[in-house]
Parts: sequence; structure tokens; C-alpha cells
Amino acid sequence: MKKLVLIAAVLSTTLFAFKPAAEFIWGADTAHSKLGFEITHLMISDVEGSFKNFESKITASKDDFSDAVVELSADVNSVNTENEKRDAHLLNADFFDAAKYPKLTFKSTSFKKVANNKYKVAGNLTFHGVTKPVVLDATLRGISNNPATKATIAGFKVTGTIKRSDFNFGTKYATAMLSDEVTLNANTEFVKK
Repeated sequence: MKKLVLIAAVLSTTLFAFKPAAEFIWGADTAHSKLGFEITHLMISDVEGSFKNFESKITASKDDFSDAVVELSADVNSVNTENEKRDAHLLNADFFDAAKYPKLTFKSTSFKKVANNKYKVAGNLTFHGVTKPVVLDATLRGISNNPATKATIAGFKVTGTIKRSDFNFGTKYATAMLSDEVTLNANTEFVKK
């Protein structure tokens, strides 16, 4: 009986002493962020674009973000390559098919620290009706306080490469016209909630 009481006391003390780390939410400040991409045209020049409307958040309990979960959603209809005719073409069934697939999403499955401020971010990217795992490189550019708002902020630069063929995107255009590889790049300022 004494053993049972002792075990119960130890378990009770251990359970009450253990407090899970608090999770913090960091929301993207889209006024100071850009979600972009780049593709090579006719094998000689790069065309850049971005999504004007997107949301992103990071959930983490560790100060170094090593347990972070990243979620992102972009409105495909907000694609902007600074050419209205090209943007309209990108929205039709040849490319994004925005009427059918209006959102692009990403959710991380791991956020691994590989150097002092460098991370490998693995996750699932969904667009054009296809979900594929991707691995992105992220650099934490710093954590600071915004002098105007007094909010804690963090800056990340994220890059990676995907193949449009993996997402059945623009399949009627040969790689001599448009590269299969598409570079993803994001510069994002997050605000701690």
C-alpha cells in the first residue's frame, strides 16, 4: 500500500510540475512581405511574379523556431507579373485554372534548424489541384521590436525550387518555352501575437 501511495505521489508531483511550453502565433505583416516566384522564358530570361493577397502564420513554442509550424494560403486570382495580358492568361485553364483552383496552400511538416539562422522547411504544397511534398530553405533574418508599434517581429527569407510538371501546370508549354523549374521566394515579416 505504501508503494502505491508513493507512486501516486510521484506521478502527481511530476504531472503538476510539468507545464507545456506556451505556443506563440506569428502572423505575416503583408504590408512588409512578398510572396513571389520566377520562371525562365525561352531559356534566356526570367519572368518574376507575386501573389498580392496571401496570409501566413507561424506557430512555435521555442525561441529559435525549431518546432515551428508554418501555414500559408494565397489567392491565385491575385497573381501579378506586371503584365495584365499575361496575368489573365495565367488565370485560365492553361495554367492556374483559378476558377477551379482559387487557392494555393502550404503547411509545413518539419522545420529543422541546420545552422545558426538557417532552416530546412519540409511541407505539403497544394495548387492546381495537386498536393506534393516540397523542401524549402529558410533564413531567419532577425528578431526585433518595431519601434512604432512596440510589437516583436521576425523576418524570414524563404527560397526553393519546384517543377511545374509535378503539379500538371502549364503542361502544353514545352520547357524550351517555359522552364520546368520554378523558383519560389518569399520575404516575410511576422508579428508576434
